[in-house]
Amino acid sequence: MNPVFKFLLRLASSPRIDMQEDYQWIRKVQRLFSSAPTARFRTLDDKIYSANNNHEIPVRIFFPKKKTHPEPILFIHGGGWVIGDIETYTRACVTIADYLGRVVYSVDYRLAPEHPYPAGLNDVYQAAEVLLTPLEDEEEEDWIIMGDSAGGNLAAIVSTLLRDRKKQMPKKQVLIYPVTYWDHTENSPFKSIKTNGYNYGMTIKKIQSFMELYAPDLSTRKSPMISPLMSEDLSDQPETLIITAEYDPLRDEGEAYGKALGESGNKVKVHRVLNSVHGFINYPAFTEPMEEALKEIQTFLND
Repeated sequence: MNPVFKFLLRLASSPRIDMQEDYQWIRKVQRLFSSAPTARFRTLDDKIYSANNNHEIPVRIFFPKKKTHPEPILFIHGGGWVIGDIETYTRACVTIADYLGRVVYSVDYRLAPEHPYPAGLNDVYQAAEVLLTPLEDEEEEDWIIMGDSAGGNLAAIVSTLLRDRKKQMPKKQVLIYPVTYWDHTENSPFKSIKTNGYNYGMTIKKIQSFMELYAPDLSTRKSPMISPLMSEDLSDQPETLIITAEYDPLRDEGEAYGKALGESGNKVKVHRVLNSVHGFINYPAFTEPMEEALKEIQTFLND
């Protein structure tokens, strides 16, 4: 790993950053560094109403430079259910749309701690149900659901909910370094928590803080609705690609979820991006981790 980049990761891993106290200014910093005008891109802002019609769920639609495939992508951003939004993921969604030649729908779900579990999950599920369900005069589309980190967590859970409620399912899902388990302390059963949890930007302290802000009650965090690895039934899921990062504390639980899906009879591929860390989905397309991930996703979706 590049020594300068490794030094910057150590700075980002500073224990002085307390997510439970600092999340508001981190949101402001993220917005500052992602304030590219959307007019530069081929986008359309729309909205979906919540199930009880008491709030709107913003959706930004990204059109690729050249559309080469009909399957739309429902994208769910990461950020620990606490930070991140449509704006901070605009460049990533533009890259995904252009590289994959597909229209991308990005959901701006409500964030914790102002809106703790299950608010964000309910928003994403509502968006998925509305978008995936064809109108009476429309043909069914082969949707793809995709998310990174906490967004990968929400994507995985939404797929199981759509199955349980006998709704239209996505044809494929792409989970990028997803959160799949509830314990991110030294007591975790996963080795990567201990080996990668301190010096690579995304620390176990941050992950645990995100979990506590999203779902303060420990028993709730152990639920399959937050920890999909705890599910007793992972059958009948979409064909799945799981992408993990070598130096990510979430690496092993993401790969364990892939194994659990496979053992439940699903078609799954797990790909580990070497020499990479959590969060690379927001890197420029020409960087090695992002380029490798995009190629894997493209191959998976076109197969």
